[in-house]
Amino acid sequence: QVQLVESGGGLVQTGGSLRLSCAVPASIFFSHYTMAWYRQAPENQRELVAVMWTDGSITYADSLRGRFTISRDNAHNTVNLQMNMLEPEDTAVYSCNARGHGADYWGKGTLVTVSS
Repeated sequence: QVQLVESGGGLVQTGGSLRLSCAVPASIFFSHYTMAWYRQAPENQRELVAVMWTDGSITYADSLRGRFTISRDNAHNTVNLQMNMLEPEDTAVYSCNARGHGADYWGKGTLVTVSS
């Protein structure tokens, strides 16, 4: 069973930064799977944060472009999300997703709390 494991969440003050990491099994080849970060705030629907396509191109949610950066580390098989200038509205559970070959894998998520 494929497991994605997120880490790096925590409590940060407004204006601070966090770097999330998603550990991806070696069986997931980045060239075959679309990798994405989603978030879900309390009482809200899950929303896309950023996606890295199999060709390496990237799409960001319009509201987050410029503050968040998705990247991947091929050597360590991780997908990362650098989050800067955090705001209380960014408080959510952030989850990693891998999609490809008809499969859709999710991690359990990591909680990010931004205090005002």
